[in-house]
Amino acid sequence: MHGTGLPLATPFENSERDAPADADVDHDALAALVDWVEQRGVDFIVPCGSNSEAPLLTREERAAVVETVADAADGPVLAGTGAEGYRRTLAYTRDAAEAGADAALVVTPYYYDHAMDALADYYRRLADESPLPVYLYSVPAFTGTRLAPETVGELATHPNVAGMKDSSGDLAAFKQIRARTPDDFDLFVGSGGVYADALAAGGDGGVLAVANVVPELADAVHSADSPASARDANDAFVELNDLVTGAHGIPGLKAAMRSRGAPAGAVRAPFRPVDDATATELAAAVEAALD
Repeated sequence: MHGTGLPLATPFENSERDAPADADVDHDALAALVDWVEQRGVDFIVPCGSNSEAPLLTREERAAVVETVADAADGPVLAGTGAEGYRRTLAYTRDAAEAGADAALVVTPYYYDHAMDALADYYRRLADESPLPVYLYSVPAFTGTRLAPETVGELATHPNVAGMKDSSGDLAAFKQIRARTPDDFDLFVGSGGVYADALAAGGDGGVLAVANVVPELADAVHSADSPASARDANDAFVELNDLVTGAHGIPGLKAAMRSRGAPAGAVRAPFRPVDDATATELAAAVEAALD
């Protein structure tokens, strides 16, 4: 699996600001969103990722989301299946396999702290039992845990550990991971602001939240004919990336998507929609990126 992917936003019913906090997943909008991003150059799709509001979904909802995406997608589906503990993660992974996913993206267990050797045992055991190829996922901003390059290198020798998404934003660590993993280990960056630099450092692609908004610009980074061209393409959406992954988060991401006419849907509580001023700011940032 190579190229540009995205943690696909999960549309909830009613995109108006008074959408109920317990609104259901809008599966028609979800299928339409798959088509919208694929038409603009996305290579693979990640349902139930961090920016998909996956922690706010029930087990049944997660399986249904993966199934809708798998049915609608032309490219590979890398389903987020990680949870706080082993039993739930394995259950989510088996559900994703039955729903049609091609591989499983497994975030480091969160809430409690775990030593690197415990995490290595966890992933090896999961890879032994998983019906899908396993991709490691390190996102310390959300979990407080960063997979060490040495641990990744050890896990990369497992025949069912296929790759990794590194959302640490640490390019030095990214290079260390690349140096410790074989060429057929798919290494993705999860930070849109350093996409070009990560590709130059040996990355195979990215799983980028901002690609929900400007998939064609993210694709332009990966398909650029030189590192300099890739950096220029990346520079076009660095500010937008900061707004939708840092300043305004998932509500901002969905507002930016709606400014382009993408079927983003509502957010789910405890998230709240952005105010009018923020929506205007985000729309301007989208326009500037596309200009």
